[in-house]
Amino acid sequence: MKAEDVLRTIKEKNIEMIDVHIVDLPGVWQHVTIPVSEVDVDTFTDGIPFDGSSLRGFRGIEESDMLMIPDASTAVVDPFQSVPTLSVIADVADPLKVPYQRDPRRIAKNAEEYLKQTGIADTSFWGPELEFFIFDSVRYSNQGHEAFYAVDSEEGHWNSGQEGSLGHTVRAKEGYFPTSPVDATAGIRTAMVKGLQAFGIRVEMHHHEVATAGQGEIDLRFNTLTKQADTVLLYKYVLRNVAHQYGKTVTFMPKPLYGDNGNGMHVHQSLWKDGGPLFYEESGYAHLSELALHYIAGILTHAPALLAFTNPSTNSYRRLVPGFEAPVNIVYSAGNRSAAIRIPSNNVPKAKRIEFRTPDSSGNPYLAFAAILMAGIDGIRRKLDPAKLGFGPLDKNVYSLSKAELEGIQSVPGSLSEALAHLENDYEFLTEGGVFSEDLIQTWIEYKRTAEVAQVNLRPHPMEFELYFNQ
Repeated sequence: MKAEDVLRTIKEKNIEMIDVHIVDLPGVWQHVTIPVSEVDVDTFTDGIPFDGSSLRGFRGIEESDMLMIPDASTAVVDPFQSVPTLSVIADVADPLKVPYQRDPRRIAKNAEEYLKQTGIADTSFWGPELEFFIFDSVRYSNQGHEAFYAVDSEEGHWNSGQEGSLGHTVRAKEGYFPTSPVDATAGIRTAMVKGLQAFGIRVEMHHHEVATAGQGEIDLRFNTLTKQADTVLLYKYVLRNVAHQYGKTVTFMPKPLYGDNGNGMHVHQSLWKDGGPLFYEESGYAHLSELALHYIAGILTHAPALLAFTNPSTNSYRRLVPGFEAPVNIVYSAGNRSAAIRIPSNNVPKAKRIEFRTPDSSGNPYLAFAAILMAGIDGIRRKLDPAKLGFGPLDKNVYSLSKAELEGIQSVPGSLSEALAHLENDYEFLTEGGVFSEDLIQTWIEYKRTAEVAQVNLRPHPMEFELYFNQ
């Protein structure tokens, strides 16, 4: 869709408002709404002014003038607004219309352009699996004299003893694929799928996930990098709005419940060139090509640094705990779900892909996908061999391994602080081809350390009262 097509759609569908979205550095959508009377063809080239100093991770107040440049190809009718509204995603530029190098969407485009420049491939496909919880209520407070959180769901196993309960609760870690009425959120997920389809997003399936309390997953059809990152933010927008219509709330927090599974974002990916897949080889391990193994080795080599973008919250590391089912082992495997990278079983060239299981969706999808791609490209360019580097393949049950065998397996960082330290010492692969700027990387590290890590570390934890109050 071009600018002229958008204007035609405005007339045909009697659109009254244009909702223009950009993403801040941490990965949250922001928007402005413009009456259609103020929109013409030039809007899509001249842009819409805004104050960049008011967005997290953007500019200081002394250089805050910036532009949103709407991407006409992303225009779609938004069914959640009370008046006919067209939703459009925008890129960010400075007042001279130069693309802003801290704009996360620009980083994603840079990565796609760099992939083509290398000659390795011309397309990368991405299929993230976002997990989430649908809660009936959420309460939290952080004050100088108190701190607490409380979430609830009719499915929660803790509600089985409540008066009026019908007993249709989900025991911890037993929520995978139950039918209604135990699966109390099936109807809401179906409404979410219909909401996604209204935005033109292809959905493959939806189902209840392992945890109690309304954990679910809606699987997206694969797409190219920037388009799929756009889709992730649309996905969050749709699910939150549908849940709100039902009087419920959705969270993508990696670990909102203690003692049960958390929310991951397993990222399926593959490289293609001239319309053909590059990850398939009939005689290779799990039918993987040598190029695919190099790509895997790049991701695993840089995994400790990558997690600063793919698992960028302090809460991410409540999920990534060794000894549980979380994918904390920096190895690859054809079937082991505790491995950081799993190769889904199939012998179909077009379907051959890898699945990076460690990430979650608490961050910025543009930066996460771009960083993963850059790590994979680095592995291909350097012809890294995952087996020689000690990354597997690991096809045994990791929980049955001896202590000596486990000592040879590297684990992911245990905290956001550790991941940021790794990124600080290993980021050159991201700056190849000017994809990530050093300025953006340092801004990310500083923001995460001051706005998130320090804020969590400074506050007493409720569990500390139980441990130490009378000590």
